[in-house]
Amino acid sequence: MAAPVKKVPIHLQSSQNRLLIKNGKIVNATGMQDGDVFVEDGIIKQIGTNLIIPGGTRVIDARGRYLLPGGIDPHVHFSFEFMGQTSADDFYQGTKAAISGGTTMIIDFAIPKKKESLLEQYDKYRLMADDKVCCDYALHCGITWWSDKVKQEMEILCKERGVNSFKAFMAYKDDLMIRDDELYKMFETCRQLGAVAMVHAENGDIIVENSKKLLSKGVKGPEGHEQSRPEEVEAEATNRACVIAKQVNCPLYVVHVMSKEAGDVISKYREQGWPVYGEALAAGLGTDGRPCCSSNYGLAAAHIMSPPLRSDPATKERLMDLLASDGLQVTGSDNCTFSSKQKAVGQNDFSKIPNGVNGVEDRMSVVWEKGVQSGKITPPRFVEITSTNAAKIFNLYPSKGAIGLGSDADIVIWNPNKTRVISAKTHHQATDINIFEGMECHGVPEYVIVSGRVCVDDGELKVVQGHGRFNPTPLYPPTVYDSLATEAEKANYAPLPDLITETADQVSQLHVNGSNGDAAPISPSPITVFSDQTNTPTGKGARQEGQRNLQGSSFSISSEVGDTSKRSGIRVHNPPGGRSSGGFW
Repeated sequence: MAAPVKKVPIHLQSSQNRLLIKNGKIVNATGMQDGDVFVEDGIIKQIGTNLIIPGGTRVIDARGRYLLPGGIDPHVHFSFEFMGQTSADDFYQGTKAAISGGTTMIIDFAIPKKKESLLEQYDKYRLMADDKVCCDYALHCGITWWSDKVKQEMEILCKERGVNSFKAFMAYKDDLMIRDDELYKMFETCRQLGAVAMVHAENGDIIVENSKKLLSKGVKGPEGHEQSRPEEVEAEATNRACVIAKQVNCPLYVVHVMSKEAGDVISKYREQGWPVYGEALAAGLGTDGRPCCSSNYGLAAAHIMSPPLRSDPATKERLMDLLASDGLQVTGSDNCTFSSKQKAVGQNDFSKIPNGVNGVEDRMSVVWEKGVQSGKITPPRFVEITSTNAAKIFNLYPSKGAIGLGSDADIVIWNPNKTRVISAKTHHQATDINIFEGMECHGVPEYVIVSGRVCVDDGELKVVQGHGRFNPTPLYPPTVYDSLATEAEKANYAPLPDLITETADQVSQLHVNGSNGDAAPISPSPITVFSDQTNTPTGKGARQEGQRNLQGSSFSISSEVGDTSKRSGIRVHNPPGGRSSGGFW
């Protein structure tokens, strides 16, 4: 493995401090528009056309390309000690792979073992990550046991350490799993703190009994994994988690939804108006569980994860349909890689195979291929499910998840027409297997800008170890809490720098209707103009005013790249969740 590149001192990075991206089509969750983006010192400073920029600025011509907000992967496990193994990707290798695929921020999990301190595990992960990450990151924390000490440490993590999300496990009995009464108390504490409750939803008791029964019948190979945890075992736990969360009025985020039944449960609660959010995975969208029945143990074991990849090939279509209809809201990777040698420890007992697959590098391309290229979703929806929704749910928006004035300069220049073939021989992850082996994907990140630095440069990967920073995630994300929070709780929302994309005078003059020719139009979403009362967590200075708003669009998906003749209708509304004020934590 090549030695990691050392971090370059800021005073030696002058040539990388300024960047102009010209002639691209800017895509936000709210729509698309043609324009140029000027970046300085890691922040988006100007958006528009005919920009006045300083000398010495590097220029990238993005004609015929999309400009996307950098992807946010809210579910990875780097250097994770699990099932007797340590996952192969560390924070350097994992974030390097993420950047190569167009992801510019990851959120990992600090998961203590039973009776271990949450604070100590958090500190351990900060020490592992801070000097290695090539892109920005945040942390969730796992709740694997319950006591007054756990409750106290949750509060400290929220108010002093920048953590706003906690994950419970309803599976992995006698290891990570907690009981329903503990889950109730954890959800109740999350609600009191204004944190995001997360859950791995599978019925751990049933899985243990099913596994015993299968092993006693001689079913020892990887095919036994899915048999031990069928769809209804995931759906039952998903419903149970939603029921428990409702009892304490707590919003809920369900990680790695892997079955049609579980997805339908989440969709049902959302239709009832309940704030539950579902996360699909690249693995569940890009492949299925049929290889787990292969006579090739290495191939079969490579696909073992939990909840399992489903053997029904229609599952991945249903999951993408749910993402398209907002039944599910986010895509992650659950990247937890193990080598073929590590996977081999379960050769005689499927319950011992380390659970985990790759995905942090290929997530963006897989979602584009299965979503946009297939015609199921539009580019703005792609941005929403790969970046913006995660940023909003974990209170990182609009510093993350948007191309707007004052946002972090995490930008992907995406070629929608270029293709690549996924392979373990060419990927950047620290494992010799790839579950997407041989898949051809349309959509390639030709340039990836991370905090203003070009880290993929015309296809060449140029990451810098330690370039990333820890991003605190404030409590009470408006997107999650606005439907439940009291006025007193809303007063405690963190006040953050504003993101102004138009002056008031400019907004009043920009009611220009766009035309899409003969192609079917994308319905435009309202454009957000953020006031000084909106939320963003990283606090990188005041947002600039007076620039063109390029976030709204009524463009057709079929022929939008390279067409500079269209302009969008723009409406203005309050920020997501309304306006808020209060102290920072």
